[in-house]
Amino acid sequence: MSLLIAQDVCLSYGKKVLFDDASFTIGPRDRVGLVGANGTGKSSLMKIIAGAQHADSGTLTFARGTRIGYLPQELAGLPSGTVVEAVLSTVPGRDSLEARLKSTEKALAEAPDEETQLELSQELADLHAELDHFEDHYGRHHAERILKGLGFRDADLAKPTGALSGGWRMRAALAGLLLQDPDLLLLDEPTNHLDVPTLTWFDGFLKRSNKALILISHDRDFLNRQVGRVLALEIEGLRTYVGNYDAYKRQRAEEMELLRARAAKVEARRAELQAFIDRFGAKASKATQAQSRAKMLAKLEEVHLLEERDTVHFRFPEVERSGRDVAMLEGIQKSYGSHVVYSGLDARVERGQRIAVIGANGAGKTTLLKIMAGELVPDGGQVKLGHNVVMGYYAQHHADTLDKRNTIIEEVRPLAADKPESFVRGVLGAFLFSGDDVDKPIGVLSGGERARVALAKLLLRPSNFLLMDEPTNHLDLDSTEMLIDALSKYGGTLVFVSHNRAFVNRLASQVWDVVEGKVVPHTGNLDEYLYHQEQVRLAAEAAAEAGEKGKGTEKAAPVALTEKDRKRMEAEARQRRSVVEGPIKKEIARIEERISKLEAEQKEREAQLADPALYNDFARAKPLMDTHRAGKEALETLYMEWEVAQEKLAAASASLG
Repeated sequence: MSLLIAQDVCLSYGKKVLFDDASFTIGPRDRVGLVGANGTGKSSLMKIIAGAQHADSGTLTFARGTRIGYLPQELAGLPSGTVVEAVLSTVPGRDSLEARLKSTEKALAEAPDEETQLELSQELADLHAELDHFEDHYGRHHAERILKGLGFRDADLAKPTGALSGGWRMRAALAGLLLQDPDLLLLDEPTNHLDVPTLTWFDGFLKRSNKALILISHDRDFLNRQVGRVLALEIEGLRTYVGNYDAYKRQRAEEMELLRARAAKVEARRAELQAFIDRFGAKASKATQAQSRAKMLAKLEEVHLLEERDTVHFRFPEVERSGRDVAMLEGIQKSYGSHVVYSGLDARVERGQRIAVIGANGAGKTTLLKIMAGELVPDGGQVKLGHNVVMGYYAQHHADTLDKRNTIIEEVRPLAADKPESFVRGVLGAFLFSGDDVDKPIGVLSGGERARVALAKLLLRPSNFLLMDEPTNHLDLDSTEMLIDALSKYGGTLVFVSHNRAFVNRLASQVWDVVEGKVVPHTGNLDEYLYHQEQVRLAAEAAAEAGEKGKGTEKAAPVALTEKDRKRMEAEARQRRSVVEGPIKKEIARIEERISKLEAEQKEREAQLADPALYNDFARAKPLMDTHRAGKEALETLYMEWEVAQEKLAAASASLG
């Protein structure tokens, strides 16, 4: 049974058609990634499902009693009251249940006879049992646990919601949705406001849920871990693919390759037939054969290749080599009122490093980058740049502080005043602004388009030391992938802040964890750092447990891991993970390969079955119909095998921690 059946959904804005007869279903446990380029209608489709927007036509049919939870990119507001009260108030039914309880208690106190008292007493007992069940699943304790998992401290729970910043309001709204535990959860870029510790908790929370999910995210790793099916907004319409995002990209590429091969085969046959007709068409002795081939030529199928959307495609220019020491931070102090962010911070950036700055929200990550960029003056200490260092800075707010009165080309032209306009237009073309697009005012651009303008400005002023604060905000997945590719080939030094785990893992050679006003460096990417932290925690727990067992002895001191021990433990854990997960991953890959092959065969058979002439010869049509039916059944079996294997992999991963 499906939770949701969408049929023939259409939506247009003026001449721009987003959906044309889009149809799909969502099952009770489906985990769906909704993907597509910026502007293709991902958020609009999610709003339509949530009931926040109406389609031009089409129908949405929900299973009876289906509860939907929706987290938009931009939050309208929160209920008034304290944070925990606001979260509790989002659960439907609490107020009516408490009102019924009070009403029954009052009626019992005024009951005129013993029979009525007995009836009301039983009703009151049932209501108390219902309220106990409600508290177990939707009570204050559960709400506080979710809020703390999302980064709220004990003192924050009693704050009025009106005192929260935009990012924390979004977290509170997310807490309300997770507390409700709806049948279908709709999340539009939920990780935008989550720091690394919170994202790790949220990732685990979602993976443990067995409810349906539709997710929009530009974090490739997060999407891969959470979804088992993809709805893709392609040029030819809404398409469905089995598997996570990586599986979708692979299937899409294989589908394109298959169509190209088929098109080449058809064109070769077309050329062969046409050559015969051209050569022998005028000869009486070959006239019959030429006419036969003309008929065959007319019946040749038209193979329509899949169109690919334009994506940003650029690389950072070659840069001059800087000195070995790129930036030295000496005794940095910074406070906001009574809140001390940094007190005597020392740190060093060396040539070629790719440093990811992580830490809890409010730890001072953006402040650190602003101080390094010279946009914020520290209260004490100084930042020294090394020999021949040229800095470039991409801040979170840069995309929003472009001059809205300027056209795109007016905004970027001053950065390359010594270059011809053709060069500037070439750079803008790499970011999908070509022809008359460059004359669009900044004020009419979407968030993603403004982000691309800000990135283009970085290329027009080459630098060998890049500071980037949340550069993937407002970028779609394809644009994020291109930025990762460009930065991986960048010849300078990079320091960046990002909540996008895939972005950090693929670029970072070192992690700076900002903790209590200090920078704790760690060699490697984010996954390696988190693994190291987990090993330290486990070692500390083991030491504490050993201390507890030795009664009457002094408490054991925490065990400090040497670098050699850390590397050995990491290698052993990777080996254990490989032994447990490796066979399951291979099984999943084999199943996906069989699914892909069988789907391609089914499409070929469907193309043949769509030809009305086939049914003039039932002896030829029946075996094809039987094979198609058997293929459909085989696909259903493979889909089930894939889901079972994915569950095995998730269970194995959970057992390994």
